[in-house]
Amino acid sequence: MRLFAISDLHLSLGVDKPMDIFGEQWVNHADRMREAWDDMVGAEDWVLVGGDISWGLNLAQAQPDLDWLCARPGQKILIKGNHCTWWQSRAKVERALDDSVRLLHNNAVQMTDGTVVVGTRLWDPPEAPWADDKAEVVFARELERLKLSVAAGKKLGGCVAGGQRTIALVHYPPRYSDGRETEAVGILRDACVQACVYGHLHGKDHKYGFQGESGGIDFYLASVDAIDFRPIVIDLD
Repeated sequence: MRLFAISDLHLSLGVDKPMDIFGEQWVNHADRMREAWDDMVGAEDWVLVGGDISWGLNLAQAQPDLDWLCARPGQKILIKGNHCTWWQSRAKVERALDDSVRLLHNNAVQMTDGTVVVGTRLWDPPEAPWADDKAEVVFARELERLKLSVAAGKKLGGCVAGGQRTIALVHYPPRYSDGRETEAVGILRDACVQACVYGHLHGKDHKYGFQGESGGIDFYLASVDAIDFRPIVIDLD
């Protein structure tokens, strides 16, 4: 079993929203991702999918993109991103997926090797210069969702020292390249998280996301345009 990560697929198979308006690197990106994913990922592998997979505004519009995800090899763990307006009901989304996709939403998921995955979408921290007027409320709610996920992870044997390996999957970056950390990082450290995958950042904003090790956590930026539209390997050693 191997573990991969990919985020912000921004598929638009059910709506007319081509991504190549954001640059040549996005031309035919769905086909390029499919080819790379199918070549790299095996049936026994797991893939962390960090949100924003579809431009669909509702579940019907997002269904072709969800079908695309279901058709990819491996077991997938999916979280919500900031553009996931189609994700209104967990039960309805689960019915739109097959059993190769597990939703991470106020819960935790255990992979076949025992590794526990926790996480939530997060949001812009309210102290950030670019935060909007709803950031304080939404960010506080997301921290509570993260705590719920950690509590669920403990029930699976993770999130404690000496317990099962624990990995976090979030959408917004919890740590920035200038060393700033959001409150989420403290929660992750207290939960003995060893690796954290995030996305959300694109283009020139890639440079703001911290990558590497800090305080015992390895941080991975997995936005597709930051990883050449190919899933990246998350080290489980």
